[in-house]
Amino acid sequence: MKLIVGLGNPGKEYAGTRHNAGALWVRRLAGMLHVVLKSEIRFHGLCAQVSQKDTDMWLLEPQTYMNASGRSVAALCHFYKIHAEEMMVIHDELDLPPGVVKLKRGGGLGGHNGLKDIAAKLGTQDFWRLRIGIGHPGDRNAVANYVLHPPRKEEALRIDEAIERSLEVWPLIAQGACEAAMLKLHTKN
Repeated sequence: MKLIVGLGNPGKEYAGTRHNAGALWVRRLAGMLHVVLKSEIRFHGLCAQVSQKDTDMWLLEPQTYMNASGRSVAALCHFYKIHAEEMMVIHDELDLPPGVVKLKRGGGLGGHNGLKDIAAKLGTQDFWRLRIGIGHPGDRNAVANYVLHPPRKEEALRIDEAIERSLEVWPLIAQGACEAAMLKLHTKN
C-alpha cells in the first residue's frame, strides 16, 4: 500500500456526519502512527507521509467535498506515480449496517459519488476499499439528507466499534497482506 485515502466532506458542519466515516478512520490512523495530517494545496487535501520499513506511504483526506474526491486522489497519485491497486479508499457504506466493516478490491461503486469521481479521474475501479457500514434510511430519496447528518447515538457507537476493529488489521494492510486482513476482519463481523 502506498496511499490510504479517507473520504469525507471538509468543514466543522460535516465533522460528525455519516459521510465522514472514512475521514475519521484516516485521522485515527494518523494518530496511531504519530503523524499529523497537514494541508497540501497541490493535492487539495490533508496529507501525511509515513515511512514503513523500506516503503513510503501517504495518508490523504481530500478537502474537495465528497463529489470531487478524485481531484485530490488523482493529483497525489499522478505526482508520486501511485497505481490504483496500491491504494485503499476508506468510505461510508449505505449497504452495510452500522457496526459492519468490509474490505474488498475493485467491484461496483454502489452509487457512492466519492468513489465514482475517483474511478473517473483514475480511469479504473481496481483499488482497495474499506467499507464502513452506516446503514440505509430505507428511502433512496432520503439518502443525501441521511449521509450528511450525524448517526443516532447507538449507530455512532457501532460505527466507532467497526472503525476500531478495522484499525486492528492495519499492520496486515501496511504490509500489503490485504487478503489476510480481509479474512481476519470479516471473521470478526
